[in-house]
Amino acid sequence: MKWLRFRHGGAEGFGALEGDMVQVHEGSMFDLSRSTGANLALAEVDILAPCRPGKIVGLWNNFRAAAEKNGWATPAEPLYFLKSPGSVIGPGQGIPVPGSYDGRVAYEGELAVVIGRQARAVPLADAAAHILGYTIANDVTAIELLQRDPSFPQWTRAKSFDGFCPLGPVIETSFDPATAVLRTLVGGRERQNYPLADMFFGPAELVSRISHDLTLEPGDVILCGTSLGVLPMKPGTSVEVVIDGIGSLVNVYG
Repeated sequence: MKWLRFRHGGAEGFGALEGDMVQVHEGSMFDLSRSTGANLALAEVDILAPCRPGKIVGLWNNFRAAAEKNGWATPAEPLYFLKSPGSVIGPGQGIPVPGSYDGRVAYEGELAVVIGRQARAVPLADAAAHILGYTIANDVTAIELLQRDPSFPQWTRAKSFDGFCPLGPVIETSFDPATAVLRTLVGGRERQNYPLADMFFGPAELVSRISHDLTLEPGDVILCGTSLGVLPMKPGTSVEVVIDGIGSLVNVYG
């Protein structure tokens, strides 16, 4: 199933995407939901970010190819940061240029895990049952902020400007990351193309390990990290992140 959040007639709603139609539901996609019997043409709705995460956990150094090229050691455990939920925007929305930062800003095409039910200290064998599904993310980063102050790496600020976490377009509940490839096109030119199976820590292991540190709630998002091909963007540039089986996430920077 492909869950979709939308705005129509001034009201927000959610439903199941079937072809070019949205089957409107009521209740909660994370608990009990039921079809209202209404259907809307996809062309008639504004697509929103597919969930409203209470927290966003982002991974660093989670892909073997990137680690090998950059000389990074194999991580013994997931290396992660928190990204502000206020950075989330939906498909088609513009990524604002930060007013307080004039340095380089990079795209990072990523797979995002959406938590479906509360996860606290979950064993690895049970972790997959806590995943509702998967969506696409662009983990936008203010590159020069990360290490600008040598006494304090600014991961939160560099990752959390308004609009720095495009998500969407849907949450796909039947998706196998082990067989999928992510591509990022910048201005129509392919800049990233990497297999999701190249992760050091796959989605279920990430859920299990992180849940031993932080309680994960329905709607929370884990960004699985990115691989080779990350570069700065120029204002006015369109960035499209594509994962076959989920869809295409397009946003323009600036």
